[in-house]
Amino acid sequence: MADAPITQDVLTIPRKLPEGPQNLVGLTRNALRETLIEAGTPEKQARMRAGQIWQWIYAKGARDFDAMTNLAKPYRAMLAERFVIAVPEVTKRDVSADGTRKYLVRIAGGHEVEVVYIPEEGRGTLCISSQVGCTLTCSFCHTGTQKLVRNLTAGEIIGQVMVARDDLGEWPEPGAPKDETRLLSNIVLMGMGEPLYNFEAVRDAMKIAMDPEGISLSRRRITLSTSGVVPEIARTADEIGCMLAVSFHATTDEVRDKLVPINKRWPIADLLDALHAYPKASNSERITFEYVMLDGINDSDEDARRLIKLIKGIPAKINLIPFNEWPGAPYKRSSWSRIQAFADIVYKAGYAAPIRTPRGEDIMAACGQLKSATERARKSRAEIAAETGL
Repeated sequence: MADAPITQDVLTIPRKLPEGPQNLVGLTRNALRETLIEAGTPEKQARMRAGQIWQWIYAKGARDFDAMTNLAKPYRAMLAERFVIAVPEVTKRDVSADGTRKYLVRIAGGHEVEVVYIPEEGRGTLCISSQVGCTLTCSFCHTGTQKLVRNLTAGEIIGQVMVARDDLGEWPEPGAPKDETRLLSNIVLMGMGEPLYNFEAVRDAMKIAMDPEGISLSRRRITLSTSGVVPEIARTADEIGCMLAVSFHATTDEVRDKLVPINKRWPIADLLDALHAYPKASNSERITFEYVMLDGINDSDEDARRLIKLIKGIPAKINLIPFNEWPGAPYKRSSWSRIQAFADIVYKAGYAAPIRTPRGEDIMAACGQLKSATERARKSRAEIAAETGL
């Protein structure tokens, strides 16, 4: 009997709720056009109307149909009666000493997810979530100790980008000169959840983010991080075409099975086969291999040399991530000298090996630390260690 589709989504709230106004945020262009036709917009006008509404929502940040002044008043009244422009609600906002911002946002059903904005010189990266919780149970990741509640809709995913732009004041002011400076210049799908287990919603949200008449981010400024859902990697190249990052973290199946349990289904050899094809298929420059540095687990010189052999032939860079400890974590961060020695081996083999500077640790916003307070599954260090066997 064939397996069910990997992205089969029984946990996502339907795009159109059974009662009440329909949310337009998250609809693709075609879906928006069809929705307007169903609401009575003449078919000959629907494409133009969809384009106008699209620009108001995604280029200007409008949340009220009355603001859409190039639409006739009766048409705006119809829109207000039938539809809403709704984004997640920010329930908490923390700002780190280094300027990192963490938002706790509430979605339908009262669940909450975390979103992180990381400012840098001349740019800013938004780390967004694709699920409430996660199914992967990666043993070094705080989010992984939280059970999956449900997938996010496309509207809830792109809505995270919109609320961050709200907070940054990045929607254009009416009549103001165009400003090409982007405070939010990059998106990384590295928050809560495995994006490729929610493929359709992630794809639709990223298509909205890339649309030139809206938020208008280049596909090269969007990075999707996966733990290795092998069958969906080629689909990502074909249907999204963004940059790809892989949570790799180990150089043997024995260790990766414990750190990233999805490896038991798609082991390293299968994952690497898919990654060899990705840059050419997606026209991406290279793949980022994310490698969290765990003291005594995966940080030896032998691991570094084995990593080099494994990725041979793949255009790649290796991001070395000092482990961000969280309460109850069963691991320790590798020493700085050990991380530098590992990086030196990789660099001398011809690969970029930047060591990621931890950001937002004081507000639990660093890589691997995200876990919304309302969904916490309290586990002790001993319980987690017992599960991993390390």
